[in-house]
This record gives sequence, structure tokens and C-alpha cells, in this order.
Amino acid sequence: MSAERGAKLVQPPLPALGEVLDFMRLIWGVGHALERTSKRMESTLGVTGPQRLVIRLVGRFPGIPVGHLARLLHAHPSTLTGIVKRLESQGIVSRRPDPRDGRRSLLGLTDKGRDLDVETEGTVEAAIQRTIEHTPPAKLEAAREVLASIAEGLNGSSPAPQPGEKP
Repeated sequence: MSAERGAKLVQPPLPALGEVLDFMRLIWGVGHALERTSKRMESTLGVTGPQRLVIRLVGRFPGIPVGHLARLLHAHPSTLTGIVKRLESQGIVSRRPDPRDGRRSLLGLTDKGRDLDVETEGTVEAAIQRTIEHTPPAKLEAAREVLASIAEGLNGSSPAPQPGEKP
């Protein structure tokens, strides 16, 4: 290998973006890393990150109605329907009518789904677990609060501050 090819390129320092754009850049980076890890999981485990999260939650709450799972995931039921259908077609999740309300479906894991419902290296969950283990509880709580506020703001749940009002 030539010296030129082996030398690391020195990256220029990041420009000052300001608080909002810098925070957005970090969130964008998390989103990109989630997508990249999800694609890798699909090729190694046969399921994407969102599919695996559904597997883990259905494993934790057998018989959960689809609507409750959607609320738990902060997802629209139609978004969840596509994920559940793919997991059903792969023989990972089963759906049965709710005996108390035939309009609702209850979800459960198949044997194949239970095999996937275990802690696994190389998943989004494993990376987050490692991070949580090395983060002080106060910082985790602060991160939860900020992420929840961002989600609420993006979903329109919190009113926009009025002119002259502090957010």
C-alpha cells in the first residue's frame, strides 16, 4: 500500500452551526445509523430494526391488540399493519381475532418468532443497551425528556410558543 493510500485524510473542523442545526445534525446522524443498522440486521437476522422491535414487544406482551402496539410505538396503525403483515408472511408473528371484539386482532409470536425474541449482538437494541449501561441515570432521564419533547413537537402535541413567550 502506498503512503498516500495509507494516510488518513485530515478532516476540516465542523463549522459552527448554532444550537438548533447542530442538534438536528446529531438527530440526523442517529436516524442514519438506525437505518444502516436496520439494513445490516435484515441481511444477518432476516428482520429489520422496526420488525425486531415489534417482535420484542409482542414477545413481552403476548396477545397485544394491534392498536395498543401502535400506541406503544408512537406509530400510526397503518404503518404498523405493513410491518405486522411482513412478519406474518415470514411466519414470525401470528394474528388472531379478539374473542371480546372481533374487529380487533391480537398478536402473538410463532415458534420462529420466539427464537428471534432474544438479546442479540449486532442489533439496534444491543447498541442502545451498551450505551445505557455506560450513561449516568441523570443523563438518561434528561435525554428521555428531550427526545419526548422533540417527538411531541414534531407530532404537533405541544402548542407553539406565542411571540415573546419562552418555549
